[in-house]
Amino acid sequence: MLSPCRKVYIETYGCQMNVSDSEVVLSVLAGHGFVRTDRREEADLILVNTCSIRENAEQRVRGRLQIFQQEKRRRKVIVGIIGCMAERLKEQLLEEEQVVDLVVGPDAYRRLPELIAQVDEGLKAVDVKLSGTETYADILPSRYDANGVSAFVSIMRGCNNMCAYCIVPYTRGKERSRSRDSILDEVWQLITDGYKEVTLLGQNVDSYGWKAPDGTVVNFAQLLEEVAALSPTLRVRFSTSHPKDMSDEVLYAMARHRNICRSIHLPAQSGSTRMLELMNRHYTREWYLDRMAAIRRILPDAAVSTDLIAGFCTETEEDHRATLSLMQQCRFDFAFMFKYSSRPRTLAARKYTDDVPDEVKTARLEEMIALQNVLSEESKRSDVGKTFEVLIEGDSKRSAEEWCGRTSQNKMVVFPKRGGAVGEYVQVHVTGCTSATLLGEMSQI
Repeated sequence: MLSPCRKVYIETYGCQMNVSDSEVVLSVLAGHGFVRTDRREEADLILVNTCSIRENAEQRVRGRLQIFQQEKRRRKVIVGIIGCMAERLKEQLLEEEQVVDLVVGPDAYRRLPELIAQVDEGLKAVDVKLSGTETYADILPSRYDANGVSAFVSIMRGCNNMCAYCIVPYTRGKERSRSRDSILDEVWQLITDGYKEVTLLGQNVDSYGWKAPDGTVVNFAQLLEEVAALSPTLRVRFSTSHPKDMSDEVLYAMARHRNICRSIHLPAQSGSTRMLELMNRHYTREWYLDRMAAIRRILPDAAVSTDLIAGFCTETEEDHRATLSLMQQCRFDFAFMFKYSSRPRTLAARKYTDDVPDEVKTARLEEMIALQNVLSEESKRSDVGKTFEVLIEGDSKRSAEEWCGRTSQNKMVVFPKRGGAVGEYVQVHVTGCTSATLLGEMSQI
């Protein structure tokens, strides 16, 4: 039996899905006598929710474990690794890192109380078994976002795409969609609790497909419209889309509902069809450009962000130039850009040679970043003189005399406080910009 009123401290690394998972973990533990704390030094249980998508993410976690080891020398505390790194390394974490007591994969969070009880008895505990059905649909996440304005809602788990560079299918298992009804119930509860924005999460939301009891299948476009219809004052975002699956039906659904945000994250990864084939992305450069053209035609006010990889296996200078030209042609508003790093168990690690020298990867990445900086600045400058509806998220980082909030296009705006409150929508006239932020003035409350 677990003791009452124990405290849990949790650190979360990686994607938005991990943030959502941490909220599920906190909910599971709350039902067994744990309360969350922000103070590591008073915690009875320290959990690290980990990411394995890049090597440096794992190295950051190993660095944190060294700090937690010092904590264990001072007092009795349980340290657990959960999430993708737990699934990838399994028992190896217990052997390599003497500080770790508990290793739990993404599909075993329901068993955390039972596993913690094993540790209480002096044992090490591991459960990294992947599930073909687990979606945590019946667990209401324990929200710990301080502003109480925006929340993540997981609509599916796992991934079937098997991109050559990606470890996610091996750490999160096969794709399975959560029931529509449980999603709508969770969103409605958020609305009731005063939240003003939700982000629907999945490794590939466009492949969402839930089979109802009557045999009909609810696709992502239908789900998106049903969520948006719950409240016209609720902003709806989603992430991430896959170019091979993003349909015009989704874009037209967005166009029909003003509260579905005009922001699409559409990872390209490369502008070279040859590289896309090697990456096992199942689309060509031409297909990607067709999807971009559809977005511009159906949602002309939408902002588009992307992911790009520099230096994937066998990438030539010509392939790199193709990526740069794709960036120029698409005029992305923002991009996440990374050097390729080989991940164990992936197709690329098993069958390809990581043959692009690190200095070449670095040079290409720097060139991509420099170009995107220009494109991002152009995007922000094009907004100067326009007025946007902004959802106030809180004080700006720079001053308590200023609000910060986001436009529907997911661009941050900072503006002087002239009334308004956290969680309110206000009209903001954009008067200028920095390299990262729009600057404005409230035009009405």
